Amino acid sequence: MAIDKVKEYFKHYGIENRIQEFDVSSATVELAAQALHCEPCRIAKSLSFTVNGEPIIIVTAGDVKIDNSKYKAQFNTKAKMLSPEETERLIGHAVGGVCPFAVNNNVTIYLDESLKRFSTVFPACGSSNSAIELSIEELEKYSLFPSWIDVCKMKTV
Repeated sequence: MAIDKVKEYFKHYGIENRIQEFDVSSATVELAAQALHCEPCRIAKSLSFTVNGEPIIIVTAGDVKIDNSKYKAQFNTKAKMLSPEETERLIGHAVGGVCPFAVNNNVTIYLDESLKRFSTVFPACGSSNSAIELSIEELEKYSLFPSWIDVCKMKTV
């Protein structure tokens, strides 16, 4: 299971015990916020795409969505999300548990600027009922990201 890969990954940093596992689903932003008793915006959602045939993850705040024009300006291509089957195969985690930790070797991870307004956020940990609270500095360290990007806009109600 992917959560076991994430636990093993975090064991190298001595923080595997900080992973929270729930008796309820945390597979969506709303469900994760309920399980964690926090605002949905503080859920760090990991979205899976391909750019020039290579898989990427963009970690965003829970209250934003991809802005297609910003995405195209950043990556010189149209945003194409992976299907659930492609996500599990190319990223190494199933939809609902996708996270920027213990992913397949060729996956590039980006952090979206929308996360910078929080002191801590809650990314998943490889399963649809797990999360970990990380500071932004910890998220930077453990995700092994190459850069911050700005490809999101606020969701309109």
